[in-house]
Amino acid sequence: MPDNPVLADLRAESAELDALVAGLDAEQWAVPTPAEGWTIAHQIAHLAWTDAKAHRAVTDPGGFREELRTAEVPLGEAVDEGAAEGARLAPQELLERWRAGRADLERALVAAPEDLRVPWFGPPMKVPSMATARIMETWAHGQDVVDALGLHREPTARLRHVAHLGVRTLGFAFALRGLPVPAEPVRVELTAPDGELWTWGPPEAPDRVTGPALDFCLLVTQRRHRDDLSVTATGRTAERWLPIAQAFAGDPGPGRQPSRTS
Repeated sequence: MPDNPVLADLRAESAELDALVAGLDAEQWAVPTPAEGWTIAHQIAHLAWTDAKAHRAVTDPGGFREELRTAEVPLGEAVDEGAAEGARLAPQELLERWRAGRADLERALVAAPEDLRVPWFGPPMKVPSMATARIMETWAHGQDVVDALGLHREPTARLRHVAHLGVRTLGFAFALRGLPVPAEPVRVELTAPDGELWTWGPPEAPDRVTGPALDFCLLVTQRRHRDDLSVTATGRTAERWLPIAQAFAGDPGPGRQPSRTS
């Protein structure tokens, strides 16, 4: 996968989060985030852990498949253990581990053929999709860090990668919960940060999802409850999809509780 805009956006998304956490002191690294039991250190440790797993999946697909086959603990437990192990490191050591790991992964993505089918915890994906998935993970866990620090970050055009993955995983979200995958297409129309309209699906589809791209991304990464977002669904399939939308691999999470009161 030669260097392309997706890898450039992955670098930019990582660099933005890196700049945010690099200046934190030890107490700030220990600040709890909206993910129960996870501090800021856990969030960065998780990114380092998943980057290492992605690197193996790209460079040694057979070994990664064998690792999945012989895993002794459920994925959710393994994720928590990986985050906890990294969070025990000194902040600077953890930061350097994350930096080195994401650099290793980028080199592997550049070297890999684009049509390589990369195994993963969810469905296998091609190399460009793996880069997109890393953007999604970095953005989502970065949101937890931003929320923990009580900060605001301006949305960027990189949200298109997150939104794209959110749309592409519609069938995965249903199958993951043992539900029939809908045959009906869904039209998704999202307003980008710069006002541009991003679209997926046939224009004539009766099932539709509309709203700000930021809100849709917060929904499909389960960083906000639907009640706190301006995302609208029209049609039975669209209505059934939004409550279970999930752009990330692994078991369905509990999501976030609504903050609005009626």
